[in-house]
Amino acid sequence: MNIIATSHRHTDPGRNRWGPLYLAGLSLLGLLLAGCGSIGHRGGSSQPVVMQQAAADLPEDALLDVWIEVFAPGPIPQDADDNYGITQETRKAESRFIPAHLKKTLQQTGYWGAVRVVPEETVGAELLVRGRILESDGEILSLHIEATDSTGRQWLDEEYEGFAETADYSRISRENYDAFQGLYNEIANDLARMKQKLVSASLRQIRELAEIQFAADLAPDPFDGYLQKQDGRFKLQRLPARNDPMLQRIRAIRERDYLLIDTVNDHYDAFYRDIWDPYSNWRRFRAEEAANLRKVEREALTRKVLGIGAIVGAVALSMAGGRDTAIRTDSLRQVMVLGGLMVAKSGFDKDSEKQIHIDALEELGASFESEASPMVVEVEGETHRLTGSVDAQYAKWRDLLRRIHASETGLVENPG
Repeated sequence: MNIIATSHRHTDPGRNRWGPLYLAGLSLLGLLLAGCGSIGHRGGSSQPVVMQQAAADLPEDALLDVWIEVFAPGPIPQDADDNYGITQETRKAESRFIPAHLKKTLQQTGYWGAVRVVPEETVGAELLVRGRILESDGEILSLHIEATDSTGRQWLDEEYEGFAETADYSRISRENYDAFQGLYNEIANDLARMKQKLVSASLRQIRELAEIQFAADLAPDPFDGYLQKQDGRFKLQRLPARNDPMLQRIRAIRERDYLLIDTVNDHYDAFYRDIWDPYSNWRRFRAEEAANLRKVEREALTRKVLGIGAIVGAVALSMAGGRDTAIRTDSLRQVMVLGGLMVAKSGFDKDSEKQIHIDALEELGASFESEASPMVVEVEGETHRLTGSVDAQYAKWRDLLRRIHASETGLVENPG
């Protein structure tokens, strides 16, 4: 007699009921893992960059003046988690703070003559530095920097990125050392290296071209013939005689222009000093908050995973073990879920403290234009009152300079 062996699979009705619960639990855990870390870590600290300084005082003919335009504020992140605490006003404040601190850094190197922060479209720079803020949130600072001399030669067209952690803010020194000082030092070093490649004749040509460009901006007809532009580069066709009366008048007007540029620069310096503390505090607190939030998110995720696991297990036990098991596990489930939610909430407890600094920055940024007091200048016995923002006042001043030159030379202004 043949005996045929057959296998019999025992089906546990309770186990069948657990399958959907496990799947639901795993799906919920997947959602938690995907949604965690809304504020990501911005990636370590940069290696310290030491500022390169001149070994000795350089002679005047070896120096170049540097003008740093107010930076372009750049975009604000679209994601709500990335732009937390970042507004148009904070960006506007940064667009003035960053060039002012870069100016301080360049002054410490000893490689440059006068270093000034100027409004946009200021004509006559020997070396002009422009910048755009790509990203700035207290943990990371990313800038696009361009530098061009009066010949049109491009010195820099680079992106610079620096990282700062909470400890970096404990080392800052007011108006001297910033949390991102390595980034500023790197820009200064790159400019110094470019300058060291130039011979004295090239430096002299840069200074001469800057003067003629200023003259051509005020009086295009007489001075345009001195300049030739080809492929974005400027060359001097010739130089006016040293005793040329037109050039002497231009130089006298340029001295007046320097005085007003210095006044404008004083406004930027005052703003820089006023904003140092609230801006540094805002960045430090935002960096701390980002680190705290990441820590809370990790802790919250761990507790939520444990809580969800406990709930799934408790439901399974209640279905397998009956009503008594469900009653015994009910409190545990609620405690674990509520505990995870409370830990996540604790990461936002310092929002009100940070908001104080955000508000201070917004007020400073908004009031900067109104605090730029009208400048009163006297020319040929006539008093001229320049009003509006600093940038607007300087634009009016340049228009006034053109009219001054026209009146002194008898040249008719171009109404266009």
